[in-house]
Amino acid sequence: MTVPSGFSVEPVSPALGAEVHGVDLETAAADPALIAAIRKALLEHKVLFFRDQDISPRAHVEFARAFGELEVHPVFRRHPDHDELALLDRGSRRPANENIFHADTTWRERPSMGSILRCVECPPVGGDTIWANMALAHARLPERLKSICEGLYAMHDIAHSFGGDYTVEKRRELSREFPAQEHPVVAVHPETGEKILNVNQGFTTHFTNYTQKRERGIGADFAIEANKLMNYLFSQAAQPEFQVRLRWRPNTIAFWDNRATQHYAVQDYYPATRRMARVTVVGDRVRAVEGRRVEAAAS
Repeated sequence: MTVPSGFSVEPVSPALGAEVHGVDLETAAADPALIAAIRKALLEHKVLFFRDQDISPRAHVEFARAFGELEVHPVFRRHPDHDELALLDRGSRRPANENIFHADTTWRERPSMGSILRCVECPPVGGDTIWANMALAHARLPERLKSICEGLYAMHDIAHSFGGDYTVEKRRELSREFPAQEHPVVAVHPETGEKILNVNQGFTTHFTNYTQKRERGIGADFAIEANKLMNYLFSQAAQPEFQVRLRWRPNTIAFWDNRATQHYAVQDYYPATRRMARVTVVGDRVRAVEGRRVEAAAS
């Protein structure tokens, strides 16, 4: 692969993240060599930052489409000319569902491959986003916990987060349209082969087969044990050693590999305004570590 002239990648954290230089994303979709170079950098660094990209909504969508099929988000407001372009704009109202570590759309059978987020307007200070490397989080788990987690599955539910402010009936309607999905707790990245810690506080509700191959104690103490493990796994994304933090400026773009990361939008800027635009690429079905599924014990 020939790297386009002027293209360079500068790591910004030991854990993940890099700034990409020498790129004009307004026209990038028409350059296959550039798209290939960006994909390679994304797989290596997991989140890429592009500064000073005053691109049109059409170019934003076309750039994302160069990496795969695009999804339309069922909750977020959409651009009037591009359904795939979600507008994350709440004005000066307090935002919700973002200041929690999560991977996007894990409530789908095929969660997102990645998202491309452009800053339209941001506070002069505050409103940063943090990403965590969930491959590194898995790698740093104690070996005993790695063995426990491989073979476990967990449920991911859109209503767990987005349904929080809905009425009971509207929440049920949301769940009927988007049924909860069961995914492996340890996923295998479809391109790199890395093992990924695949539970997140935004959408994961519970393990589905935690009682496999273990004796139950008194009453339901296995549920307490399972909850402790889930909370421990959730906490891994919050470790600073696994993170990179971006200070936004208008026309900054972040492109992250949703399969290998989680992110957290810091809500420290109220009542200032933060307006973003996001296009999301559809991903693959989540693959478990081969041969590691263990079925639940009979109740």
